[in-house]
Amino acid sequence: MSDTSTRPWARPQDWVEVVLGVVAALSPLWLGTNATVVVTLIVLGVLIALDGLLSLAMPGLVYGEWVQIVLGVLLFISPWVLGFTVFSGASWTAWIIGALTVIAGAAALPAANLAHEGMAGQH
Repeated sequence: MSDTSTRPWARPQDWVEVVLGVVAALSPLWLGTNATVVVTLIVLGVLIALDGLLSLAMPGLVYGEWVQIVLGVLLFISPWVLGFTVFSGASWTAWIIGALTVIAGAAALPAANLAHEGMAGQH
């Protein structure tokens, strides 16, 4: 891994997570939705973005990447679980952003582990 993986504010995977969260949170502005969709996309989007920011600030927090993966899965399954598959734009947004969030979180795991090991060696 490169030195970028252990420096704060430097991991591209975490920046991707922040952008995905912001897009999810803002997407009700341009999508046909109902109250359930709005709350789901805003809450999960904000949580994804905040966790991405936390991972950027503290790259050795491995659990942050696992949280990101769980949030991505929750967003992905939300159209079925919450019953808003009739809103195709919102559903596709949840499926795509959810899947990309899982991929970004999984891609950041090795870098987070490396940064965590580096922090452990400093104690």
